[in-house]
Amino acid sequence: MNWIALTEETQLQEIIQESSTAPVMIFKHSTRCSISSTSLSRMERNWKEEEMNGIKSYYLDLIQYSPISAKIASIFSVEHESPQVLLIKNGKSVWDASHYDIQYDALKKEATL
Repeated sequence: MNWIALTEETQLQEIIQESSTAPVMIFKHSTRCSISSTSLSRMERNWKEEEMNGIKSYYLDLIQYSPISAKIASIFSVEHESPQVLLIKNGKSVWDASHYDIQYDALKKEATL
């Protein structure tokens, strides 16, 4: 899995632009949370590039870059949770999940609709 580190608020505008041609995933991860680590590990183990049709995957370290998480909540009109995955299409969050609801198959289904 090829993560793109989300470390600057300016990247959120890039994500919005990129999502007009292909879905974009944002994985918000807390390095201090065992549930977050489990969800991240499960996603990485199950990820298959050929099934995800070129989805760009952004990784946000919530501990180091918490202000970016607040900006994500504001821009995409989602409540902040941790861990959390958002699927962005055409500049909008079309699906999000948190904790153990973060499932590869559910993300894949939404991404290919």
